[in-house]
Amino acid sequence: MARTNRMSRIVVIGVAGAGKSTVARELSERLGVRHIELDSIFWQANWTKLDKEEFEARVRKATDSGGWIVDGNYSDRIRQITWTAADTVVWLDLSRPVVMWQLLRRTVRRTISGVELWNGNRERPFRDQLSRDPAKSILLWAWRTYAPTKQEYGQLVNDPRFSQVHFIRLTSRRQLRRFLLQTVPADGTDRT
Repeated sequence: MARTNRMSRIVVIGVAGAGKSTVARELSERLGVRHIELDSIFWQANWTKLDKEEFEARVRKATDSGGWIVDGNYSDRIRQITWTAADTVVWLDLSRPVVMWQLLRRTVRRTISGVELWNGNRERPFRDQLSRDPAKSILLWAWRTYAPTKQEYGQLVNDPRFSQVHFIRLTSRRQLRRFLLQTVPADGTDRT
């Protein structure tokens, strides 16, 4: 975790609810580079999924120049675009209890506030969150995908396609706080 400077193209990954967008926003502010939230590109109005080819084209365009912080997981094809252009991947590998607590709090807060997420979309109603259908309940979906996602990222860390990437794996909120506090722009200016 020692290398926290000279980062200009960063991908933040982790299971649903790990805090990817929050961390990406903070890194964006600290480093003075654009924040690109993949969910905001993918999810169109009325929770409509963007066509796969169009999604890839928009991600490619968003990451084709300058510095940036991308947050989101998505497919191997999107990974090929973002990870091959990145200098750093920050993996938020927090424990399942921590992630589920963060996700529960976030979901309740968003549902009550009705805050717009992306393109007019809002958190689904509580009845959907309590559903046994993971397509409706982010909580159930996160629970079911936690182990497979964690396993996948554990393997990708050693994938030769991404040998240029510096991986930073953060396994606790304490490590995460320390990492964020140590992250300053290449010019040494602390923007906090």
